[in-house]
Amino acid sequence: MSNMLKKMLFWSPAVFATVLMTVGDAIAAEIVHPDPNHPTTIPSEHPDDLPLSNGQNHPPPDAVPQISTSELQADARDPEQEPFAFASSPKLTADQSENAMLTPETNDDSLNFSQRDPSVQNSQSRDQNPQLSSMLDRIDQYAQTEEGTLLQPGDRIDQYAQTEEGTLLQPGDRIDQYAQTEEGTLAQPGDWMNQVTSVSQLSDVQPTDWAFQALQSLVERYGCIAGYPDGTYKGNRALSRYEFAAGLNACLDRISELIAAATADLATKEDLAVLQKLQDEFAAELATLRGRTDALEARAAELEANQFSTTTKLRGEVAFAISSAFGGEKADGSGEDIEDNPVLNDRIRLHFDTSFTGKDLLKVRLDALSTVPFGPGEGDDPNITGTHMTRLNFDEGSNNDLRLGKLFYAFSVGSTKDGHAGEEDRDDDHDDDHDEHGHGHHGHGPAPGAKLSFVIDATGGEFNENFVNFNEYFSEELTGAISRFGRFNPIYFQGLEGAGASLTYAFSDVAHLSLGYLAAEAGNPEPKNGLFNGAYGALGQLSFFPTDTIRFGLTYARAFFPGEEVVVSGETGSELANEPFGDLPTSADNFGLQASFRISPRFTLSGWFGATIAHAEDDGVGVDEGDSATILNWALTFAFPDVGSEGSLLGLIVGQPPRVVQNSGGAEADGSSWHLEALYRYQINDNISINPGVLVILNPENNNSNDAIWVATLKTIFEF
Repeated sequence: MSNMLKKMLFWSPAVFATVLMTVGDAIAAEIVHPDPNHPTTIPSEHPDDLPLSNGQNHPPPDAVPQISTSELQADARDPEQEPFAFASSPKLTADQSENAMLTPETNDDSLNFSQRDPSVQNSQSRDQNPQLSSMLDRIDQYAQTEEGTLLQPGDRIDQYAQTEEGTLLQPGDRIDQYAQTEEGTLAQPGDWMNQVTSVSQLSDVQPTDWAFQALQSLVERYGCIAGYPDGTYKGNRALSRYEFAAGLNACLDRISELIAAATADLATKEDLAVLQKLQDEFAAELATLRGRTDALEARAAELEANQFSTTTKLRGEVAFAISSAFGGEKADGSGEDIEDNPVLNDRIRLHFDTSFTGKDLLKVRLDALSTVPFGPGEGDDPNITGTHMTRLNFDEGSNNDLRLGKLFYAFSVGSTKDGHAGEEDRDDDHDDDHDEHGHGHHGHGPAPGAKLSFVIDATGGEFNENFVNFNEYFSEELTGAISRFGRFNPIYFQGLEGAGASLTYAFSDVAHLSLGYLAAEAGNPEPKNGLFNGAYGALGQLSFFPTDTIRFGLTYARAFFPGEEVVVSGETGSELANEPFGDLPTSADNFGLQASFRISPRFTLSGWFGATIAHAEDDGVGVDEGDSATILNWALTFAFPDVGSEGSLLGLIVGQPPRVVQNSGGAEADGSSWHLEALYRYQINDNISINPGVLVILNPENNNSNDAIWVATLKTIFEF
């Protein structure tokens, strides 16, 4: 661009913004799309004809200032007007000279419209872009000096720019040194306008202004327009040559940056040639892959046509176990010897997992078991060891009759920020694929990352599955501890696999609140049964996950047993710890502290402490209503995952099963039992594992005179 400024000198900033946006869009379009059929908009000779970004062709007639010929004077501005500002206007330094005249030899940072011969420009720029050449020719026709002659190549615009007093600017002078403020006083050196990021920051610019969309584009799209310190734009004042040059330079620089960024990742001809060469070289391999893909698509289509269900997944578990109990006499004081007779047990479970939304789960589980508990004998079960302390993790048989073992519906609402990495996995009854800890799909707890989780249990509800139990490696019946006590704190056995509802609310990724209620005989309308009049368990828990490796929880459970079947300690401790007042109606307040510390990916230390205060709810032989008993238990578990193979588990468990340490209405323990357990589950592949384990109970029934009892088992587990 060489000559042009006379007519543009008296455009308002609003008119200039419209022209500048149109020119910038045209240049960007031509560089990115150098296609003769891709139109480029050229500004008209008159402001009335300027194209607008909203598709209109001109502003309202009264919106553009009308300039007479007599007003065409260089930098003829109202003394009350201020200079217009652009985002890239130069800053004033304190040591700038004010005495030397501006000359063509001023440094390269000076404002210069043309430093090249027009013929060079025409040959290198205009010939390459006819539309841009036409636009520049039209601009040059109206750019005249004060004397009415066209600017010459190499002339500087600031040679003709005069100050308010009519003198030429000095080297280093800033135009705002001569710009007057609203009060009519000179602006101070260094004063400049503020960069804006949104056109809404300009208080005197309204959406109804004819140049609003042009300003909005320059501010928000190109970022090359600034406003005055008072937050105004002053769009109706005249535009000086300096302001025009500074604004044009800023916007063209920004357009260049945008074009460079837009074209940086485009493929070159060389890239396409290399790609074609590689395609030809590997044509055979590509054809093979194409054939394999077609075969996979056909197979997938066949599977979809013959799948079990579009919403339901079927999973199965089968376990065979050879087990035997041996030792001295039974722990019930009968003097009978323990029959060390090995038995073969089996357990089959089929899981039908249905999801309707992707964030819910309807679980139907069918069970068939053929097991005999290694316990004291209750109901139709024989007395094997004389104590509940020797019971294994699954031993509630059905003579292999198929029964409904579990039925629930779970769903979640909302989500936490990330979902805490230390959160336990949901178990197989809540999430069949999640495998954060690398031990299959048998963790426990609510859906990871959910803000609010609900579980509605119709049959077989268990708090240890609905909530985090902090012993994830040993809590699952099939692949966890071989004993009943070694799975988790007995506080989670409250509710007796009944029906009810549970929820977990995540305050944050590090703190959860869980509440639940389960009734053992919710479907029985007879007296001392039903949803609220029979045996029940109500549990509340605060869970904390301060880091990815440390977790702990505080748990409280209220339980009530109307009589006959009283199991205060979940059939894990001594007979006295389960029935401290015999078969009288009993209530219990249970308190638990659980924690887990993942010391390394190959070692996790977990443990718990439990305390129960049981209350007699009726009078009986030697028992008065209101009598109380205190029951304690604790355990430590040591998990060594992936020992021997990925997915395998080496585990050690040591603790003391529930024992009565105080009883105002009955007997107390005269000793302490010890629970020692070791197991190893070897994962042969994703579907088959072998699980040997051994359990020894010292001083069974918390009686120091009882013989130690041993239980050994060897399980083969199939999961599919």
